[in-house]
Amino acid sequence: MPFDYNLDFAATDFRAHPELYRVGKGEQGVLLVQPYKGEILPHWRFKDAAAARESSAAIWALFEAYLKQEDFVGADMARKFLQMGFTRARRYANHAGGKKYAGPVPDDKKGQSGAHGRAELPRNPHPDVDKVEAAAIFKAKWDEAKALPEYQRQKAAFEAKYGK
Repeated sequence: MPFDYNLDFAATDFRAHPELYRVGKGEQGVLLVQPYKGEILPHWRFKDAAAARESSAAIWALFEAYLKQEDFVGADMARKFLQMGFTRARRYANHAGGKKYAGPVPDDKKGQSGAHGRAELPRNPHPDVDKVEAAAIFKAKWDEAKALPEYQRQKAAFEAKYGK
């Protein structure tokens, strides 16, 4: 089922109400779903390879702890933060200042990803090597998280239970 942006995220505790969570596509909800955003975001850094190594290790530890607690929503959110570390580091490597598209996001598309009719800004012909390495660090952890059999088992159980 698609991610539901109509929920009252400020008032919803997804640990207490996992039935309201939607995996969605990609990183959807990564900066909305509490209490996980508050638990994971302080560890999320991608400015360089050293920060990415430390950050991805801390987020991985949370990912494993959530899985051990059978907290799929937390594990999925940690997976999304690993994914977002990769995508943001690559964006900053490829685009000066991290801005990928020209112009503002249309009001009806705020909170969603994509170009929404905006042109992509020119790519940096010489990507920042440290950001490229930071992205690779997050990509390796993101791939490991997605492929982990326990994550896959809990995802299937979550989807079977909640139809999402």
